[in-house]
Order: sequence, then C-alpha cells, then structure tokens
Amino acid sequence: MSMLHEVFYWLFNMSITAALTGMLILFIRRIRKIPRRFIVFLWAVPFLRMMIPVGMNSPWSLMTLLSKAAVKTVVVYQKTEDAALSMMNVVRAADAYFPVTYRENTLEQVFTVSGMIWLAIAVLLLLLLAAAYCTAMHDIKTAVHLEDNIFLSAKVASPAVYGIIKPRIVLPVSDKGQENALVILHEKTHIRTLDNLWRMLAFIFTCVHWFNPFCWLFLKCFLGDLELACDERVLIKAGQESAGEYALSLLQCRQHAPKLTSAYGGAKIKTRIENILSFKKLSLFSAAGFTVLIGVISYVLLTNAG
Repeated sequence: MSMLHEVFYWLFNMSITAALTGMLILFIRRIRKIPRRFIVFLWAVPFLRMMIPVGMNSPWSLMTLLSKAAVKTVVVYQKTEDAALSMMNVVRAADAYFPVTYRENTLEQVFTVSGMIWLAIAVLLLLLLAAAYCTAMHDIKTAVHLEDNIFLSAKVASPAVYGIIKPRIVLPVSDKGQENALVILHEKTHIRTLDNLWRMLAFIFTCVHWFNPFCWLFLKCFLGDLELACDERVLIKAGQESAGEYALSLLQCRQHAPKLTSAYGGAKIKTRIENILSFKKLSLFSAAGFTVLIGVISYVLLTNAG
C-alpha cells in the first residue's frame, strides 16, 4: 500500500488528461460531414490516455498550448533535446517525483485514502464486468447451430455477436427460416472489425477510471459510434441502394441485448436510421483526406507538451 498513493496520483492525472482530449472529440464528432467509421478511431485517444502514463513530447501537441495555462509534464526519459518521453502532471501537488514527494504531508494521506477507495471499487466493478460477460456467454450455451458461426437461441431477443475469441452470431429462434442477409452482414462486420474486443477494453478502462464521470460519457458515445460505424461499413458492402431496406429491418428490431455484445437493435435507433438514410459513399480522395485528418488529430491529442 506504500506505493498506492503514487499510483493513484498518476492515474488521477491520466484521467484528467483523458477528459480533456475526450471533450475535444465530443466536439469533433458533432461535425456531421465526418463519417462515424472515421470518428470511431478517435476514441482510442482518451482510452489510451486512461491507460498509458507516458507519451512522446511534441511542439505540435495540444498539451503544448495548454501548458502555457495549467498543464505541465514530467520528463521520464530524455534521449535528445528534441526527443523525450514524459508524463502529464495536471494536479501539480508534488515538489518531486519518482518517488512522489508532496508539498504537504496531508496530501499523501489524501491520495493514500483515495487510492484505497479507488482500488476497492475498481476491483468490484471489474468483477461485476467479468460476471456480466460470463452470464451472457452462459445464456447462449444451449444455442442451436444453424450454419457457419450462426446460432439460434430462445434466450436472446435481438441478433447479436457473443464472445471475443470465437465470436458467435446468435439469432432469436423466431428468426428461423427468415434470416435477413443485411442483419447477418451487420453482425459479420462487427466480427471482422473486432468490435466485441474494443467494447470490452472500453468497459475495462472505464471501470479503472470509474471516479471520472466524463469516462462514462465517453464510453456511451463510443458504443454508439461503434454501431454507426458498423452501419456505414454494411452499406459500403451492400450498396447505397440497400439503405431503405436496411433502415426498415433496423426499425423492426428494437429489442435490447447485453451491453457486452454487438447487437443489431437497441438504443439510438432514430440516430442510426437517420445516418443510414443520409449515407453517401466517399470518393477515394475524400476517404484519404479523412484518414489524414484523423491521423493528425490523434497525433496532436496523444503527444505531450514539448
């Protein structure tokens, strides 16, 4: 427990930095001209900020601009004058680092007690997350094989992808004999892009940073953007002319599924239908432009003040 206060000190700094970058992404995602299949990659920034304490320094970092006001960095490795690794230090409650030496003795007690509370609740949430995953997998244990990796189960209300290592597409028994090709394509797209893995990692990272309300907001937005991105990829594969049929099939499937699965129906149906009906395939030039834009934004948000 002697190092717990240091762990929580840096975790708290990481959480604040993640909140700063995530709020900017919330603003960027409001630009409707940027397709969600590009926006969804930006969510890697706050989640990486939550879990990776160090970053490269860059004069082009957003943190370089913020450092003039409040944000500071602590260099942990200096290779050359222009190349260094550092940790964000937003709290600035210490006089020295490695080990952390606080400006006041009471601060060590505050971070020690806070660290104990954080660890206890984080472990509890992670155990609940594991239990939820096991419950979801247990529910489809009796699913009947239909073909390939597609199964039927009386215990599910909506088509969804279950599992991470060997994902299964599980359909309600009521869908037998009337399987919708677009529904299957949607779930296969989730599998191809490893969405269940990213979903689980996002839940884990959020459980670690449970004390930060912004992290829960980012999780909600990320899960919504995963579905919107999947819808766009389906239309690229099936063709823009399938948009009407795709929207209708989504409208007919409003049942919810476990949060740890990539379900076809559920929340945000109105937003998804609007996105589907307004979908337009990008030119190669536009796709390249958005790719470069996302890369530049990621670089600016992931690097530290230099």
